[in-house]
Parts: sequence; structure tokens; C-alpha cells
Amino acid sequence: MANENNRPDVLMICVDHWPGSFFGACGRNDIETPTLDYLGKNGLMFDSMYSECPVCIPARRSLMTGLSPKSHGDRVYSDLMRMPNSKTLAQCFRDNGYQAVAVGKLHVFPQRNRIGFDDVILAEEGRYEFGAVDDYQVWLGEHGQLGKEFSHGIGSNTYYTTTWNLPEECHPTNWVTREMTKQIRRRDPEKRNHFFYASFQAPHPPIVPLERMFRRYDNVELEPNIRDNWEEDETIRLLRNTAERYSEKEIDMARRAFYAQCTHLDYSIRSLLGAMKEEGLLQNTLIIFMSDHGDMLFDHGMVAKRLFYENSARIPFILSGNPVQEYRGKGIERKLCCVADIMPTILDICGIEKPEGMDGISMVSDEKREYVFGEIGEDAKATRMIRDEHYKLIWYPYGNKLQLFDMDRDRKEINDLSGDPEYRETLDRMVALLEENLHDDDNWLENGKLKGYVPDGKPSKPDFSIGNQRSAYHWPYPRKRKDADI
Repeated sequence: MANENNRPDVLMICVDHWPGSFFGACGRNDIETPTLDYLGKNGLMFDSMYSECPVCIPARRSLMTGLSPKSHGDRVYSDLMRMPNSKTLAQCFRDNGYQAVAVGKLHVFPQRNRIGFDDVILAEEGRYEFGAVDDYQVWLGEHGQLGKEFSHGIGSNTYYTTTWNLPEECHPTNWVTREMTKQIRRRDPEKRNHFFYASFQAPHPPIVPLERMFRRYDNVELEPNIRDNWEEDETIRLLRNTAERYSEKEIDMARRAFYAQCTHLDYSIRSLLGAMKEEGLLQNTLIIFMSDHGDMLFDHGMVAKRLFYENSARIPFILSGNPVQEYRGKGIERKLCCVADIMPTILDICGIEKPEGMDGISMVSDEKREYVFGEIGEDAKATRMIRDEHYKLIWYPYGNKLQLFDMDRDRKEINDLSGDPEYRETLDRMVALLEENLHDDDNWLENGKLKGYVPDGKPSKPDFSIGNQRSAYHWPYPRKRKDADI
């Protein structure tokens, strides 16, 4: 790995809601990702990278600290929880002489906490109830579009769609690309190295692609959504993020528009690489692409995240550029990894000492994980996961529901093997691992064994219709939430 005299610059790109298989390089013929396909084929793509808690805030806490949800304290989505008292990825870079700059979404509290960066140019998806200055909203105001970013009327967790209705330059993907390019060009010339973190909110809903990107998918034949037999299980129907309200036409449009947002991101990443090249930085830059979690996008009749099926929990992770040239052309890496592993991996490649106490391990070392433990939620809709080299176990405490999938033969999770006598030994082994890793879940255990949540009425279904709808117009200095102590 690098020593102090030849440490690389780092361009880290984080997106939101991008499933791990949504690349042409992964065999998808219905999505256009030429830039990322190139980076993956000339670097290293990780095929079994999982988000231990597949929702924004907990995943990003793991990303920036190298800690598991158990260690950093959030397995729910605690938007008023401060960062843990541990050294962040950005602070590690700064302590080693790097200039560290972030543009886009951080999703921390308080919102203007820089979490170790020299500066943060912030776009927080319209969470103005916290009263923080959002740089994207300020820019819109300066350009005659104050508060209009949601004037398209599409909700932040719905799968209805329309095309972007403001000038292209106002699209949040274009704004992050432009502002990150500015930071690359105005970097501190006295710094030997730089850590650039570009964090995009797309393809997270609202699904509002540029018209020209949406048109690229007019005549594309989409791969059919994954169907199976276990979708009809009563427990799963109660707990899943339902897609039943959407018509076939709406589903088709949403998928095309979602892919269009992915392609827009792909071309925006190409633009950032161009800026690095023009500044003479690209030759010694470590390029990283990742997502915080995925999106079911109508596979198994589900949408959104908070689930441990592949589209929701398995995320993309690419390492590329000359600093990892030893892996060039190696292709897809099958090593089992999780978000907490990203920080120690990056520090390892850059030759920076890793802080003590991290749960993550370097993905480019000889160490390997035997399994990944996943957890999300603490109520009736909670779910837990064990993923080892060959199998995945999913447990819903509500109703004590287990599912077992053979990930070598059935990556699409069509066949639940939990009731198959031939897999009883495997099921028992995976359940024992799950019981060993559970913590603060004593109410769902009896003598250390899974008991689950005894149904007492039905849990409320997730509301992805009006529940998180933004108003069409915002004005500066909104009223703060009463519980937001900033």
C-alpha cells in the first residue's frame, strides 16, 4: 500500500438507493452505465457488499466511522442522534495532511456538523425542519428558483414519477457535480493530497429524471421483475414495503425513470473524472463508487429499503484508478463485505493508520469475514440477517418468521429453503449464528433461543404515499422541529 510520500488523492462518490446489481458490467442489458462499467472492469467490483442496516443514517454512520450499528448506536433511523465519539474517515485524512471537502448529502445531526471535513457544501433533500442553512436551497434562491425544488409534486418516498420541471442546472445531481468540480479546481495548492467526497441523493425518490435522460429508456426492453412463491406469505405481506398501490403503467414508468437517474449519475461521474484529469490529478487518484443501500424497485412486489433482500441490502462498491492498479482487470471480487469495512479499506490503500476500535476490516487485506450480521428496526417491523459465504438467513421477529436462501444457486431469492428438510442442518447453523449476534433483543428470545414477537394485532404498514410528501414551495428560515436542538 501507499507510504507517506506517495499517498493518492481520493475521489469518493456515494449515491443513495442504488442496488448492487444495477450495472451493465453485472449483466444487466436494460440499464446504461458506461462510466461505472469502465471503472469496474479496470479496477475491482465487489459482488457481496452489504449494508448492515439498509437505511440512510445508520449506513452513513458506519461509512464514516468503520463501526457496526451495534457500536455506533443506530439501527433504526435516528435523525436527532449525534455522531459517535470516534474518529471519522474525514478526520483521519485531515490528520495526515489531506484537505478534505464534502459536497452533497451528509445526513448527520446537527446538519452543519462537518464530521471532520474542512468544509461541507450541503444539500440535505429538503429537510428544512431542522432550520439549518442548506447550500443548495441558497443557490436556488440566488438563481431565481427559491423553494421550488419540490414543485414537481413528487414525494421523497413514492414511486410515482415525472420529469424534472426546472432548468437542468437546478437538478440536484447537476448541482452536486458542479459544486464538486468547483472544489476540485479551488483546492488548497499547499496540500499534498486531497479527499473529495461527492454525495448524491439520486436515484433516491423523488424520481424526477431529466427529460433527455428519461427519453433514452423509451424503447428499452426492461428485465421482468423478480417473482416468487413466498410473496404470498401472510407475515411477509404485512411487513413488506408494499408496491400494490401502483399500476403496471406506473411501475413501468418508475423503473425507466429510476434507471434514467442512474444513467444521469453515471454521466455526472464521468464529468468529475474529467475535472480531475484537467487538473492533473487523475493519475494518482483512488476512485471509489458506492451506495448507502439499495431499493427493491418492485422485485418481490416490494419497493424501497429497510429489508435484507438483495436489491435492498446488497450495494455496489467499486475501487478503481492507478492506486489499485494491481487489481486492474481482476473483475468481480466475491469476498463478503459490509459498509463498516469501507473506511479501513480506504485508509489501508492510502497508507494511513487505522483508528483503534473499528469493527470493519480492510477488503484488500488477507482478512476475510465468515459472515455479515444485519439488523434494522426495534418494533414489530424489525428484521435481522445472517449472510455467510453461501447462504442468507432472514428473520422477522413478528411471527418468528425465518427465510433461508442459497446464494450460490438462487441469488434472486426465489426459493425459500427454510422448510426444506435437506437444509435443516444449514438452517440450524445459521440460526445459531443469528442468536449469537443478537443484542438488546431479549424480548424476542427465550432461554437464548428465537421466540419472536407474538402477534397482537397487525403492525401498521409503511406509508410511502403521503407520509413523507414535501410541499411544492419552501421559503428560507422555516420553523424548527421542537425536538431539534441545534
